[in-house]
Amino acid sequence: MTKTGGGPRPRGAWWREGAVTATAFVLCLLGGVVQVDDTLTAPPAAAYVIAVVSCAVLPLRRRAPLAALAATTASGVLVAPLGLLLSPLIVAPALITAYSYALTARTERRAAGAVLGTSVVLLVASTPLFGGVSWQDASRMGSVAAFPLMAGVLGHSVRNRRAYLAAVEERARRAEESRDGEARRRVAEERVRIARELHDLVAHQITLANAQATVAAHLFDIRPEQTRKSLRELVETTGHALDELRSTVGLLRQSGDTAGPAEPAPGLSRLPALVASFRGAGLEVSVEQEGTARPLAPGVDLTAYRIVQEALTNVTKHAATGTARVHLAWSRDRVTVTVADDGEGAVAVHSRPPGYGLIGMRERATAAGGQLSAGRRPEGGFLVSAELPLPPARSGGAP
Repeated sequence: MTKTGGGPRPRGAWWREGAVTATAFVLCLLGGVVQVDDTLTAPPAAAYVIAVVSCAVLPLRRRAPLAALAATTASGVLVAPLGLLLSPLIVAPALITAYSYALTARTERRAAGAVLGTSVVLLVASTPLFGGVSWQDASRMGSVAAFPLMAGVLGHSVRNRRAYLAAVEERARRAEESRDGEARRRVAEERVRIARELHDLVAHQITLANAQATVAAHLFDIRPEQTRKSLRELVETTGHALDELRSTVGLLRQSGDTAGPAEPAPGLSRLPALVASFRGAGLEVSVEQEGTARPLAPGVDLTAYRIVQEALTNVTKHAATGTARVHLAWSRDRVTVTVADDGEGAVAVHSRPPGYGLIGMRERATAAGGQLSAGRRPEGGFLVSAELPLPPARSGGAP
């Protein structure tokens, strides 16, 4: 059982409280043994009264530290008027409550110091002085004043130490939560990236395979030679799909950071081969360039290639047309990639909520620092346009 607020306290805490209270009671009685005339006698009734009253409030010093300190100070103030000798032993409960007050007080440090100082002044001022002050009286008053202050300083130091350790633990906990959150975020981003890559790969290859199989089935009886050509292209397409899937899965299965040799990521330099694959599937693709081409950063180059690939895949799957146009416009700080068609089927398909292809293209463009727009053209068909950043042109280089 743990201590929570004002709930029940653990068994060990009660034993500690009992031990502290009993010790303080014994010290009070020992302080009452020494009389004002420096003789030793049995503790008088006044000593028992002081011990009982001051020790009775000790179990409350954690819940009400200021009240406990006030009660023990008041008991200490009554020591001299009751004919007892004021000493550190007889005010032991006041020392304990001074420590507890400094340890648990919720006031500022100056306010807590003022309270402890007031308690010390009251204890010392309660001793009547007649005639000269002997060195025994001076040393006894000095010890009575010093011990509560030392207890307060010790309590304040322990409080600061506990606060420091709590702050360190809190920072460690927050750092651990931050690391966990960052790890989850990176895992989620990696999952999205892998899903995007697999979607682009599978959608492209399966769409080409489907188109080639459709052509072969359509020409099976009337053009056997063309059918065989389509089937050979179908075999090549499925073979490339299997190779790319095997390569992707192999990268995912690697247990360490050391990666094996892999093909460079595709870019616009492979655009002619990509266009040729779609032409083999029956889609006539024209490519136009405007401006002076410049090298792209690897990530931007891959993004441009995947956008063209996915846009042409969508034309093959959804648009009732056999033609598409790819336009690359190079400017000083960006390249604009446009894929357009004038098919009839795109209107019906794109009236539905966007699929993963359009979502993936937008995510790629945004991650590369660009933007992408897609929608129906007023004159018919569908248009995908992406603006991607270019690296700064070198001095004296091409614009």
